[in-house]
Amino acid sequence: MPSAVATHSHRPTTKVLPKSFKSKKATKGALRDQAKGKVPNDKGQRKTPHQQVMSKFDRRNQAKQRQLAKHKEHQKETSVFTGRDGAPRIVAVVPLCADVNVSEAIRSLNSSLDIESEIPETSFRVSVDRFKQKLQYVPVRRDLTASMDAARIADYVVFVLSSEVEVDALGELIIRSIENQGMSTLFTAVQHLDKIQPAKARPDVVKSLASFMTHFHPGQEKIYSLDSRQECSNLMRSLCTTTPKGINWRDQRSWMLVDEIQWPSTENESTVLTGVVRGKGLKADRLVHVGDWGTFQIEKITAAPLPTKKRKDDVMAVEETEAENILEIPGEDQDDLAELAPEEVMMGDADMEGNMEEPAKQKGVLLDDHHYFSEEEPEVYTAPKKLPKGTSSYQAAWYLDDVSDSESELDDQEMKDVQDENLPAAPEDGMEGIAHREPTEAAMSEYPQSEMFIEPNEDDDAEQLEAYRARKRDEAEDDKEFPDEIELHPNVLARERLAKYRGLKSLRTSPWNTDEDRPYQPEEWSRLLQISDYQSSRNRSMREALVGGVAPGTRVHVHLRNVPKDLEKSYNPSRPVTLFSLLRHENKKTSLNFDITHKEDYEKSIKAKEELIVQCGPRRFIINPLFSLSGNTENDVHKYCRYLHPGQSAIATFMGPITWGAVPTLFFKRTIPEEGDEGASVPLQLVATGTARAPSTARVIAKRVILTGHPYHIHKKVVTIRYMFFNRDDVEWFKALPLWTKRGRAGYIKEALGTHGYFKANFDGRINPQDAVGVSLYKRVWPRNAIPFTGPLLEEGASESQNEAMDEDIQ
Repeated sequence: MPSAVATHSHRPTTKVLPKSFKSKKATKGALRDQAKGKVPNDKGQRKTPHQQVMSKFDRRNQAKQRQLAKHKEHQKETSVFTGRDGAPRIVAVVPLCADVNVSEAIRSLNSSLDIESEIPETSFRVSVDRFKQKLQYVPVRRDLTASMDAARIADYVVFVLSSEVEVDALGELIIRSIENQGMSTLFTAVQHLDKIQPAKARPDVVKSLASFMTHFHPGQEKIYSLDSRQECSNLMRSLCTTTPKGINWRDQRSWMLVDEIQWPSTENESTVLTGVVRGKGLKADRLVHVGDWGTFQIEKITAAPLPTKKRKDDVMAVEETEAENILEIPGEDQDDLAELAPEEVMMGDADMEGNMEEPAKQKGVLLDDHHYFSEEEPEVYTAPKKLPKGTSSYQAAWYLDDVSDSESELDDQEMKDVQDENLPAAPEDGMEGIAHREPTEAAMSEYPQSEMFIEPNEDDDAEQLEAYRARKRDEAEDDKEFPDEIELHPNVLARERLAKYRGLKSLRTSPWNTDEDRPYQPEEWSRLLQISDYQSSRNRSMREALVGGVAPGTRVHVHLRNVPKDLEKSYNPSRPVTLFSLLRHENKKTSLNFDITHKEDYEKSIKAKEELIVQCGPRRFIINPLFSLSGNTENDVHKYCRYLHPGQSAIATFMGPITWGAVPTLFFKRTIPEEGDEGASVPLQLVATGTARAPSTARVIAKRVILTGHPYHIHKKVVTIRYMFFNRDDVEWFKALPLWTKRGRAGYIKEALGTHGYFKANFDGRINPQDAVGVSLYKRVWPRNAIPFTGPLLEEGASESQNEAMDEDIQ
């Protein structure tokens, strides 16, 4: 029997592919290609080595502990609202449109939870039984001052919009002002939405309003309709259950919304303000600031519990408890109302005469901390010698004086000026912008030989000066490279006009001699609060407010001393009255500094020393601030800015009471609306915002003026300058000042020529004939005093003093 034939088949190919590489240690490039752009999800991965070895039970326990800690923190934040005697949640209802009815809006919110109550114009309480909470409404009109005061002490701010009328300029000003001063939790509602016909257009209106609000507050995506009972109920639920965000600077102090005011009937009685303490504990030793009334001392703090229903058997017990319950009285540590330190004891006339020294007559301008050319023996000016490198002072005596000004005898690269020490090689700021090499555009000298100086004709020189300045005036319209440049009249003596000015080799590093400033400083400058270590003093004052005082959530009567009687006549119950407790030393004056940023909405520049209204924390002032450049310098000298242009930031300085911490600051300006300008119909504009910084009386604000001259004759590095000074005495007085050019050359005055202010100068390199030669002079400017602001921000017949000329550039 034949054997079975074995089947055979050929492989399709003889090529054998190796196995793919399966190592877990792949390269970064291979992993990146394998991921194909996918981002790994790090959520849930165990990061730390401890988490990697934790068991599932330990991880659950850790998550539970985190949850309990968060719940405990939430209970601590809302503990002031809990209980039968808990503080009410303050709700400020702010209308943004002209046709908004605030009373109707509050009635819609209350009716959604079947709450019936009257709607007065003043603040009032409402008990919400469904959520076991109490709300205190603060209805305000379309008034900027009332809206800002209400939002400053509110736990919740409710902006009410209209579905038919757009938000006008006043409404936008209210939004920006409340936003920049600091605001707690915000809600937005719309009124009269049912009047929109057809009904299918209502969602588009709500979307448009939501888009408008997200422009100012990106988180405001929900707009509640006050015409819908369900949405009103949801808004009330949020008001009663949401933890308020709070305001940082407000929560560092004790504050109170005043519910009632008891005016004194006799002179010996005190004014009593009633309200619930919020924030930190209220101390009787600290001063309090009440609205725009001012700052007062506390006489005593007494309890003011709300009346509760009692049984008939407890009538006697109630009468006994009606006696005044004093919670706190001031002690020996009570702050006084003095804003300045006491005046120093002056010495007698005999002692003063013995110590008085006649000031020495100076012969030159002050440069850094030294008056040059002012020694007892008059110095004879000697021309600097050109010597080879390595020449000692002994060998220098063996070189005869060179009578030639052509400097053609020795090579320029092998010369060294004996008196050339620390020459500033920078433009107007000093040594900060040293030009390391000569400009490539330097032209060849037009005057190869030294020429004898010929005194120019006075008439021709005056015509040439007028033509030169007219040309510069046209160029200055387009170029602001020299904003501090001034022009002196030919008949004015520069040493008299600029008597307060001095020179600096470097604006950032040169020492500033403060002895020269004492004759010009304000009378109260030496009595201002001196703070050596701002951070330690601030922390000490804030830690002191954490302990003691009447506990937050307590309803109290605050008895104030010496409240003016005129306030009773100007008191308006429809405007909320706030009380803020000041920290220690916050009533004392010093030199305040604020970061200030020009608002882009205001297109005009703000001039220094212009009248502004500033709000910093609970206080408002009328100020004339100085603007200076920010930053830290070695000598604490900062350049004064004459204008704050749109989009720029600077430091605003004025004298006023200190405010501890980084408190947001608002700067308002009275304006006159132009004809046909509908967008600026409000006579008050928010022109800038800022933040409080560390105050300092040692910070020097230096105003700079620049005198420029024109190169008349140029020979290599020796240049004859004109139009900077106009008499020989001015040249001799300012001879010590360093010169600089627009293109970065530095030099010094060599000698005066003639009697018309021409002089010869040496530079560290060749200059271009089109270059301008300048000299920088500085004087210290002093901040002005702030005046407390009273009354509403928007008032008819507002002051128009900001339009007055306040140009004091060279006085």
